Amino acid sequence: MITRPQLLGLGFTPDAVKQRIANGRLHRAWPGVYAVDRPDLSQEGFFLAAVLACGKGAVLSHMSAAALWGICRVRARTIEVSVPLARNPRCDGIKVHRRKTFDATRHKGIPLTSPTQTLLDIANRLDGATYERSVNEAANRDLIDPEKLRQTLETIGPQPGVRPLRALLDRDTHVLTDTELEQRLVPIARRAGLPKPETQVWLNGHRVDFFFRELGVVVEANSLRFHRTPSQQANDSRRAQAHLAAGLLPVPFTHWQITFDPAYVEATLRAVASRAVDSRPSRSSRERPDFTTRR
Repeated sequence: MITRPQLLGLGFTPDAVKQRIANGRLHRAWPGVYAVDRPDLSQEGFFLAAVLACGKGAVLSHMSAAALWGICRVRARTIEVSVPLARNPRCDGIKVHRRKTFDATRHKGIPLTSPTQTLLDIANRLDGATYERSVNEAANRDLIDPEKLRQTLETIGPQPGVRPLRALLDRDTHVLTDTELEQRLVPIARRAGLPKPETQVWLNGHRVDFFFRELGVVVEANSLRFHRTPSQQANDSRRAQAHLAAGLLPVPFTHWQITFDPAYVEATLRAVASRAVDSRPSRSSRERPDFTTRR
């Protein structure tokens, strides 16, 4: 992508620019913004063109920035760009946000709002589950650290999105998950009365989805993608057997159960939790087994 001022700055005359447009060397994306040599643009090409069309200080933002960061699957038809308050560009097909301040960086060569700013900007656009998935995806991609982000929210001052993001990151309620299926399991376990679990920890040579240390219970959310082949099913069996040998209780659930029969999952977890509490020895906490995590 290149702009008309950039072409003129490189020494091209207005007539030379017109000639290259006529012979197909330049293709107009927005007024004064051109694709070089080929008219078909990727999503990233359109994003960059939109930012260039909005001029100095413009950055990709909101849902468009979330798409470029890879933290949200919801796609908007209109490209969103933020610009300094003093500027007021008008471009067809681009939603411009004039803002006093915003935190920006670059990703894949495109100016855009930072991961934290992007999460704040989309907080009031998405439903609770979709927004939680976006925050988890940002953490899984190492774009944010949930604990550090929670502390940062106390210092950035009031702005849209702070309240829902702070509530989501609250230490007593937020559980970091890798997949949507795991995310669906979290509120079911909460309704069943289980305590907040540890997630994605290593036990007995295997990474587990949820570990309820106080109960000695391991819960797995087995998706269709990673648990359908004979080899994968054999690995599931070995993993469960390793936990049983170590004195833990493995409780796997299928994709169908979690998605379409949450009442059954909740009842099962409630029964498992009750059994674990009843069977726990009445010893002091320092005498109880310490299930050591290891890689």
